[in-house]
Amino acid sequence: MSVRPRLVYERWTDPAAGDILEVADIELVNLDLTAPPEQGWAALETAHGYQVATRTDVASVNDGAQWLAGPALVRRCPQLLAVCSAGAGYDVIDVEACTRAGIAVCNNSGPGAEAVAEHALGFMLDLAKKITVADRALRSGALGDRLALIGSQLLGKTLGVVGLGAIGSRLVELCAPFGMEVIVFDPYVDETTASERGVQLVRLAELVERSDFVQVTCPLTTETQGLIGKAQFSAMKPTAFFITTARGPVHDETALYDALVGGGIAGAGLDVFHEEPPRRDNPLLQLDNVIATPHTAGITVEAARDIAVATATQWQTIFTGGMPPRLLNPDVWPRYCERFHEILGLRPSATAVLERRG
Repeated sequence: MSVRPRLVYERWTDPAAGDILEVADIELVNLDLTAPPEQGWAALETAHGYQVATRTDVASVNDGAQWLAGPALVRRCPQLLAVCSAGAGYDVIDVEACTRAGIAVCNNSGPGAEAVAEHALGFMLDLAKKITVADRALRSGALGDRLALIGSQLLGKTLGVVGLGAIGSRLVELCAPFGMEVIVFDPYVDETTASERGVQLVRLAELVERSDFVQVTCPLTTETQGLIGKAQFSAMKPTAFFITTARGPVHDETALYDALVGGGIAGAGLDVFHEEPPRRDNPLLQLDNVIATPHTAGITVEAARDIAVATATQWQTIFTGGMPPRLLNPDVWPRYCERFHEILGLRPSATAVLERRG
């Protein structure tokens, strides 16, 4: 390789990523969101790789959106070959803009699936058993008649999963001991795969009508933005719970609020919001039948390390001329290979592409 690769990152989920990459022949440059913008642009404009800052992180700085991998950043970074998101979600990256520019887009789906799936199950148990509601009543001295806190069980209920990816699939496995009927809406899953995982594929309209728990685990894309709105909430059972560990814009927050206040649904477990972190006066946070966490479903000690190792390993693969294991825009590959050769003096292996696709 005639040029030493330069990788810009905002932070790692665990120091293990830095430990792995520091022994590789890769120049690591930290993007300090608190520094003057010109300092960050000086690093990015000569970068070959960018581990994209998360939307939650950039929300804390002025004009933080400039550090997301959108069209403006792509235009300013002519040497950029690849961008990666920290976790499974990749809404911080404009995939189409990157593809047009010959930039590979990757995520890190898989390593954090266990953490998020367990969190989603935790929401189900908390809502059904009214654990948080009971805790609030006990601490406030407003307990009253404890029979008013009567809950329900998961056993035999119907679980509706929107998105049968790594997280949704693991959630199905975790719920197996409860003997739940599991129905799934995912247009990218075929009947054979669904049968192998013990679930039934249905239309979204049927899923929201039948489910006792509607779990959203899909990524945020142009197809899923606003997927769950007034019509879907209106079709749900008044005893049903809505849970999301996906991204806020997948559901309509106003429609959700109306359903919760009007008794259209029983409650909600939310790890994501349209604005993150949500403001303290967010109407959803004022409701007793809502439990919420600040986008922490995937944050566990184990998941942070696993994601960091997967992140570092993927960057090693990229800069040694291999095909990224979690490439989201495979159509970019021919142009990416040409740009990689022009910029770094090494042509990625076509054989590696065939082997990985097979």
